[in-house]
Amino acid sequence: MRTFLLALAGILGLATEALAAHPSELCRRAALGAASAHGIPPAVMLAITDVETGTTRAGARGPWPWTLNVAGRGAWFDSRREALTAAEQALAGGERSFDVGCFQVNFHWHGHHFDSIAAMLDPEIGADYAARFLKDLEAEAGDWLVAAGWYHSRTPVHSNRYRALVARAMERIGPVEPGTRYATAPEAPESPVRRVARNTPAIPLPVTSGGVRLSLFRRTTGALLTRGAP
Repeated sequence: MRTFLLALAGILGLATEALAAHPSELCRRAALGAASAHGIPPAVMLAITDVETGTTRAGARGPWPWTLNVAGRGAWFDSRREALTAAEQALAGGERSFDVGCFQVNFHWHGHHFDSIAAMLDPEIGADYAARFLKDLEAEAGDWLVAAGWYHSRTPVHSNRYRALVARAMERIGPVEPGTRYATAPEAPESPVRRVARNTPAIPLPVTSGGVRLSLFRRTTGALLTRGAP
């Protein structure tokens, strides 16, 4: 009986801690977990979630897990339920290009990798996908900051601006793993080959989520998909 009560007290203690934690910690913990799992400098992941969803709510500044950006309009919700309801309403209303969760993963480009909108909104699932996507970009770019810029967009003007935001966020976060290389020069203009690949016609990919049949799109080239402006 005593063992049972101690175990119950431990569970209740963890639950109380989770409830008391600022929601920003959900994004931060997910970012650190995904960074560790996929060999990404933690400051890069922390900076991206902060740039994507950073706000001042509940008395503190930090990334916010219940964030959506629909048709270019950002919204920070008080709860997961509210954010999920808004995302489902956006789908029902015909919206397809919107960003979800701690890492603002874009539904149009990446939704087919998830079981549902609810999964996209989950901090750990979203962070894990963002980390895998970012690692693929770094393997191509050979540089974490260039990869961070591409995480947002392949268009130089947009990726350079985003990369500068990530670099500033990293400065606020502090030291990162030794030996990590970060670019300082602006990215070169987009090559004609990349431009052609980026403008390759898309084909529909049917997906069912939450009872709504969706029409997603995937590049026929098989090239890496980007989540920002074309």
